[in-house]
Amino acid sequence: MTKRVVLIGHPVAHSFSAQMQQAAFDALGIDARYELLDTPTPALQETIEALRADEFLGANVTIPHKERAATFVDRKSDDAAATGAVNCITREGKRLIGHNTDVDAFRISLDTLVGKQKMPRAAVVLGAGGAARAAVHALITMGFQRVIVFNRHLHRAEGLVRHFARSAAHMELRAMPWHESVIESELSRTKVLVNATSVGLASDESPIPGELLAPDLLVLDMIYNPPETRLLRDAKAAGAAAVMNGELMLLQQGAAAFQLWTGQPAPIDVMRQKLAEARASSAGQSAGEMA
Repeated sequence: MTKRVVLIGHPVAHSFSAQMQQAAFDALGIDARYELLDTPTPALQETIEALRADEFLGANVTIPHKERAATFVDRKSDDAAATGAVNCITREGKRLIGHNTDVDAFRISLDTLVGKQKMPRAAVVLGAGGAARAAVHALITMGFQRVIVFNRHLHRAEGLVRHFARSAAHMELRAMPWHESVIESELSRTKVLVNATSVGLASDESPIPGELLAPDLLVLDMIYNPPETRLLRDAKAAGAAAVMNGELMLLQQGAAAFQLWTGQPAPIDVMRQKLAEARASSAGQSAGEMA
């Protein structure tokens, strides 16, 4: 029986996960197909419950469902429990296990972004959803001493800070109101800026005006499609030390998920190549539409 893996999110049409994961299954001769499953919030619980069937190896979970998905699994991995967010689901018999492969993928991405420089100890995170939770947990465990979280709805950022109150007791983790003057002030005294919002995914917008960006920032935008968001372009123009989109994070979290579903090491070179092809194809389609 051909096994199924699905990407549960809303929207999902922008995702490169299907191309990447299908190439990995095919390369190792695994009889499985990866499907995009656009799932509005009211259908989320039913969709996750269906994963208990024998035909499923598991699932990925993406925006906006990572936090809600954590409430519908039977057990959570350490990172999933620590973040309260799930981006990967596996089966053990009829039981569903929630994982968070975003955390390690974020660590790898930030290490790559920083390069040979000394790892900073202060960061600003935009957003308060599942992606932001993975980033904040990673920053806490990487030894950051000051992390400021901004979200359009302050109570969401405050909820994130409360969630990590115990693990962040040794450091300053604060939620601040989304006011441009406050954001600008914080960016002037930090080194790392992480965009964990979806702003820039469906339109050429940035979550914050370019004039708020301080020079010499290290900017990580978790969005990978489009490959260069307005935020990253603005950061370059402001003199950023380095910028990175979310493609490496996508690759690394996907490779970890593949191993969880199959028990086999992911063919990461195959996945990287398929991502490059998907990116080139997407850019070509965009150029054609603009022309």
